Amino acid sequence: MIQVSPPAKLQSRCQNLIAGNWQESNGQEERLLFSPYSGAALGSVPISTISEVSLAAQAAAEAFEGWRDLPIKERSRPLFRFRELLLENLETLSNCAAWESGKLVSEAQAGILKGIEVIEFALGLQNLASEQLEVSRGVWCQSRREPLGVVLGITPFNFPAMVPLWMYPIALTLGNCFILKPSEKVPHTSQLIGELMRRAGYPAGTFSIINGDSKTATALISQPQVEGVAFVGSTPAARSVYTQATALGKRALCLGGAKNSIILAPDADPALAVRGIIDSFTGCAGQRCMAASVLLAVKGSEHLIEAIAKAANNLAPGREFGALIDSAAKQRIVAALEDATREGAKILVDGRVQSAPTGYENGNWLGASIIDQASASFSCARDELFGPVLTIIRVDTLSEALQVEAASPYGNATSVFTKSGAVAETVQKRASSGMIGINIGVPVPREPFSFGGSKSSKFGHGDITGSSSIEFWTKLKKITSRWEDTSDRSWMS
Repeated sequence: MIQVSPPAKLQSRCQNLIAGNWQESNGQEERLLFSPYSGAALGSVPISTISEVSLAAQAAAEAFEGWRDLPIKERSRPLFRFRELLLENLETLSNCAAWESGKLVSEAQAGILKGIEVIEFALGLQNLASEQLEVSRGVWCQSRREPLGVVLGITPFNFPAMVPLWMYPIALTLGNCFILKPSEKVPHTSQLIGELMRRAGYPAGTFSIINGDSKTATALISQPQVEGVAFVGSTPAARSVYTQATALGKRALCLGGAKNSIILAPDADPALAVRGIIDSFTGCAGQRCMAASVLLAVKGSEHLIEAIAKAANNLAPGREFGALIDSAAKQRIVAALEDATREGAKILVDGRVQSAPTGYENGNWLGASIIDQASASFSCARDELFGPVLTIIRVDTLSEALQVEAASPYGNATSVFTKSGAVAETVQKRASSGMIGINIGVPVPREPFSFGGSKSSKFGHGDITGSSSIEFWTKLKKITSRWEDTSDRSWMS
């Protein structure tokens, strides 16, 4: 059943990549790592010291002076090579990301391929043109985008490869130098990718990796050389990082958590709806910010709920979806199911009774669960559970469903399953989320369309990928010039 192949060799202790070289950390503090699949030891990750943080920031600042001056075509050349190296090592990278994060290998591979789409978008930035216009007689105005300088990416455990790939291909191609602080829960995939970046030919200091925890992230944000910070993680952490960075005068874009809604209309296509909803809440074991958390079932869709429950009962952990990241995550979700029952909801599908895959009994496995007859006030309907759990709230009308959606503090994604163009248009117009799906359970935009939510799912302006990411990773410089005196003057000349 299990298709993952444990990486043949992992470093017993992860290293930092500073000034183009792998370095052992001097930090005495470290975190032991275990595979979510089996509980097998994966070595350890150090908590880097302040001196190592400062060294990486200084090396990046020194590299920036030469990197920024290269034409964008030259900055793109290593990225072409890096793309080919990712494809050549796709199987190894997918297995490593799965083994340390709990994903299925197919899910890990899909994340890397999505990251390669971002690379391809970044390679198209060679066509980024400045604007120039004669605004008055003999007077020209021009705008040009220039890099920020040293930028920082702080990434989560659930996508060890994909989320970092949202950031550094675009940031580097636009002329920045990038420091990656990967999640301390899944550092090994970044170790492999860091080596591929070296082989691709990125100059020393342009791309760095510093391992550590939240204290390390705080130290990195505080470095005077760091001009911009991108973050993906929980809402409390996103708010904290955004507050710290902006208080220091730095640019920040921080993506937080989610409580995504799917509106199920009575006329929904059964095949589209059942498969789309199942895949949305169980994919990646529900450990993604685009997972469906709440099903707003409009009156008349009861037959579809029955089909969804039947399909969920037939899912097996390890076959259709992977493991949870750690035992604490499993305990949290089990407690949430118990709380839902106490609050008056009904457990329609109970993942607690599912067995772990044979041979992987020490892993963090939990079956798909569906909570039915919940109220919008229940904790299972309000809180981000980050697991393979769907909460059903039954409503009488589409208007009532949209009221529940709008009341959520989160605003990442909202989908609707319907055959009605009018219903779909109403949801597009009135839903409060930043990403909308029509008969799609996981409405992730594809490049060049950008990824980003609203409300407490995002702190900062713009989006982290796609066309709008260009504004985040650069600053706009405006130049006004005149080269000759003109006989006919305007007020500007």
